[in-house]
Amino acid sequence: MSGTHDLFARYTFGHPERAAAELRAVLPPHVVSEVDWTSLRREPGSVVDPELRETESDLLFTARLRSGQSLLLYVLLEHQSHVDRWMALRMLRYVVRQVERWRQEHPKQELLPLIIPLVMYHGPEGAWTAPRRVEELFELPGEERERWRALVPRFEYLLDDLTTEREEALSARSGPPLARLAWLVLRYGRTEELARRLPDWGMLLAQVQAGPEGAEHLAVIIRYLTWVGNEAVHEGARRVLHSVMGKQRAEELMRSYGEQLIERGLQQGLEKGLKRGREEGLTRGRAEDVLRILTARGVQVDQEARQRILSCTDLDVLDRWFDRSLNATTLSEVLDDLAQ
Repeated sequence: MSGTHDLFARYTFGHPERAAAELRAVLPPHVVSEVDWTSLRREPGSVVDPELRETESDLLFTARLRSGQSLLLYVLLEHQSHVDRWMALRMLRYVVRQVERWRQEHPKQELLPLIIPLVMYHGPEGAWTAPRRVEELFELPGEERERWRALVPRFEYLLDDLTTEREEALSARSGPPLARLAWLVLRYGRTEELARRLPDWGMLLAQVQAGPEGAEHLAVIIRYLTWVGNEAVHEGARRVLHSVMGKQRAEELMRSYGEQLIERGLQQGLEKGLKRGREEGLTRGRAEDVLRILTARGVQVDQEARQRILSCTDLDVLDRWFDRSLNATTLSEVLDDLAQ
């Protein structure tokens, strides 16, 4: 199931407009007001440890402040079922990796860009309880603790704990319909309440469908609900879809062969990668994911391109192709450097 959450989260919040909605909901007001949101861009690459890819995924965005200063926004999407006490240390490590990468790409710069780390959590076992500050992980002498605290690293990440948010608050957040629906689905997706709450989201589902890419967005939502929900959820989704798009189209969406093919391919590729537990397995599994998605979307892949995808050993490149394949209609949209 881990690949399910990764796919859904990256599809939804990998888009700058929907990422901006998430960031605006969590960042301090003074930061929100100073960011030029029209400059927000997603950057390729991941710094998540390979052994943790099944429980989390990450997204990196660049933006500029209204003053012109550059800004990095690092978002970790936490899918695992338990709270990780050591998240502050992991996030510090990830941020340092991003900064080191930035230094390699900007060797003449004398100052580092601002980088703001954010964890979005939607685990099924209750609220996030782990420390958000690295200094809280150190054992300090009982007396004069503040003096000792000044000697240890200081670092804090922002947290969007969806498990503590009420439905009304998530629905009222500012953002595109798909982002607001995704927050609700992630919040209740692994709880017994999902089937009961689904009927209340009919209007939001209709808003998603009415958008420029409404049919595809709705398919992603339904596919995720099908993966994470039980029979009661499946029936609830079917009834809501009937009211939104009519019975025939709803049934076609629920039975969509293409979506089932993507599901099966993703699960097989991810399971292979996890079993092997090695970089070779992860890259091979992700390459197969890309090919299966392209096939399901009806994109023609010639033998040369197929071999290139399967022989790629750079997980960052494969992740980039994977993200592009979700919306691609032609091969060039995925392999934009094919001719190089």
